[in-house]
Amino acid sequence: MGAAGSSTLALPVSCRPAQLRPFWLGAAALGLTAVVLGTVVWRRTGSRRRRRLQRVGTVARLWIYPVKSCKGVAVSEAECTALGLRSGNLRDRFWLVIDETGNMVTARQEPRLVMISMTDEGDTLTLRAPSMEDLLLPLRTPTTGAVLKCRVHGLDIPGRDCGEAAARWMTGFLKTQPCRLVHFEPHMRPRKSHQIKPVFRPADQVAYADTSPLLVLSEASLADLNCRLQQQVKAANFRPNILISGCAVYAEDSWDELCIGDVELRRVMACSRCVLTTVDPDTGVMSRKEPLETLKSYRLCDPSEQKLYGKSPLFGQHFVPENPGTIKVGDPVYLLGQS
Repeated sequence: MGAAGSSTLALPVSCRPAQLRPFWLGAAALGLTAVVLGTVVWRRTGSRRRRRLQRVGTVARLWIYPVKSCKGVAVSEAECTALGLRSGNLRDRFWLVIDETGNMVTARQEPRLVMISMTDEGDTLTLRAPSMEDLLLPLRTPTTGAVLKCRVHGLDIPGRDCGEAAARWMTGFLKTQPCRLVHFEPHMRPRKSHQIKPVFRPADQVAYADTSPLLVLSEASLADLNCRLQQQVKAANFRPNILISGCAVYAEDSWDELCIGDVELRRVMACSRCVLTTVDPDTGVMSRKEPLETLKSYRLCDPSEQKLYGKSPLFGQHFVPENPGTIKVGDPVYLLGQS
């Protein structure tokens, strides 16, 4: 599959001077306004004025995963924040299932979590799962709920308890151990990504996501993997936030900086894959084999990078947003380059 778009666009760096003297006074007044407004525009887009945009693809799908390890919610557009995607009242990985000691519970231990969905019903949030009655939760977690100390990949992070009804519902569906549901609130202190992987900057943060606010994958890479498998897998096996079409196979491995909509994204590292990819997103059954074994046959890192990735195969790329903005399905994806 070829890369989308072959042209390179140079962004404008100047405008024409006024030429008609009768409009001098009006132009002067407008010029003063432009000076004031221009400062703001330059601060927001000044870096792009010296950059080239090369189209490399199109946003095919967007997903938000409100509850860590649970089903993704497909959206047509999303607000891109420092902590990940947001659509309405749903934010990416802002809810977490924990055990009695506060440790995270994910589909690595409880694969049936992938069949639980959380949706925004306007004035409530709704949890759904097979053979379970829907559970309605308030948009704002009551402040009467205790703020618990939780642990995600060894780092402490707070979460407000969502109450006994949510705890009974989660425990009743999983049927393995007592569980509770907690919510990360905007005023709480997030985890520092560089404490998880040192290649991140000190300012990069996440709530309950593993490492980064955004995971990017291409349709071409998924298709290439499926050509090697006896039983095909879905993008849902890999839980990307942004799926990109119209690019070459594994092109995302080399995209250092992207521009999508009005958002600039910076690639930090590849995503190392674990046994969670072997969970069937429709049945919640874990095979512990494919597609992980096939990925290990051709997607291991260079030996010089084993300290960062270990022996896990790589599939998809971790990105962080450089500025807030909106991303929509159908948006062109541009590679940012130096002019």
